[in-house]
Amino acid sequence: MNDSSTSGELADSLRALLSRLSPGDRLPSSRELIKEYRVGPATVARAIAALAAEGVVVTRPGSGTYVAQRTRLHDGAGSTDTSWQTVALTDRAVDTHLIADPLGPPPAGTIAMDGGYVHRSLQPTRALSAALARAARRPDAWDRAPAGGLMALRTVFARIVGGSVAPEDVLVTAGGQSALSIAFRAIAGPGSPVLVESPTYPRALAAARAAGLRPVPVPLDSDGLRPDLLADAFAMTGARLLYCQPTFQNPTGTVITPERRRQILDVARASGAFVLEDDFARHLGHGGTVPRTLVADDRDGTVVHVTSLTKPAAPSLRIGALVARGPVMERMRAVRLVDDFFVTRPLQEAALEVLSSPSWDRHVRSLGAALRERSAVLAAAVTQELPGATLAGLPTGGLHLWVRLPSGVDDAVLTGAARQRGVAVSAGSRYFATEQPAAHLRIGFAATADLAELTEGARRLGAALADVGPGQE
Repeated sequence: MNDSSTSGELADSLRALLSRLSPGDRLPSSRELIKEYRVGPATVARAIAALAAEGVVVTRPGSGTYVAQRTRLHDGAGSTDTSWQTVALTDRAVDTHLIADPLGPPPAGTIAMDGGYVHRSLQPTRALSAALARAARRPDAWDRAPAGGLMALRTVFARIVGGSVAPEDVLVTAGGQSALSIAFRAIAGPGSPVLVESPTYPRALAAARAAGLRPVPVPLDSDGLRPDLLADAFAMTGARLLYCQPTFQNPTGTVITPERRRQILDVARASGAFVLEDDFARHLGHGGTVPRTLVADDRDGTVVHVTSLTKPAAPSLRIGALVARGPVMERMRAVRLVDDFFVTRPLQEAALEVLSSPSWDRHVRSLGAALRERSAVLAAAVTQELPGATLAGLPTGGLHLWVRLPSGVDDAVLTGAARQRGVAVSAGSRYFATEQPAAHLRIGFAATADLAELTEGARRLGAALADVGPGQE
């Protein structure tokens, strides 16, 4: 090979050499390659860099270049060895077991009673499609949106939240989960404790842990979060943040009473702490009066409010909002700019059209009536098909029933047995930041096609409970 040889030709020659070597073997030094192939140092450096990018060699400064533990030189057969990533990734920051289904995707024909969205038949699909089509035809549809969100959309969110909330207090987000992630990272520093309801929403726990926070559980009862234990938790941990779902709590369906709402705000103010209010279910009431938001009665900037359109509309309407006053809002705006600049404008325009239409209120009312009927049908079926199980109560909003299992039944084992019977439900253990006091299931009534599927799902779940039985594994 002469001086005019390219780095590509040298790389080809080295690939032939690698095919004769074993993983971990050391390649000739750069000096030896220069001498053997009669090329310059830059040519060698480019060839080695190309091979390293392919993953077939590993360079170790001061030591040399070595054959990777498993190469992809020939036909690509065999699995890739990614064991090196275990060292490179170091500590685990994302708690994936809370957000991933341990049983994997359910097989075809499985009745879905484990999801957090409404069935397609309950979604305002025609209104959404028409709104998105109109939004896409606007002359400014593909212009950059304001970082805080379209002013008109922020105005609508402010009206929905109520109280003295102004459009300037609203930050449009890409759904509720994005809002939670922004808030956790903006409010508390890594290593800080965050108080959470017990049980609570698993993806909130995952978002908090991904932000480096330490969830500390505070128990609920039938009236919601217990203020006496909340005060103790603030005092013992020094936490400066509480995450809670005051209205139609996931998974229990609990609504915090008016008296306790005042007490929770008083305790948080006295502790110098924020309250992160997850109001995901404001449009999921079953026909009754929906309580005012906490932030509507907050005059001190204690409450950071999260809302979303995803649950009552459709999974892909990823539009939500954060509401806050004071420096904490500036902090959250800064986090959002680091993350993604702004939410795509056509989706914001479509959300604005949907919310501004009289059909939205009609949709919310019809959805509430459908959810109320489904809840009652499922509750009756669970009572009949799951002997010994106890309902936490018939919820007045939301998408789920919270069921305590008979003593001796393992919720994870029952969930697996139910999957074998063709019905998917959620094990209660996923909803606790620490050990659960008793075995539970969260059973959804919104994602099935109709009432018949609900009753059939309960029947299959009852058969799975009979298969498992107390104490069996």
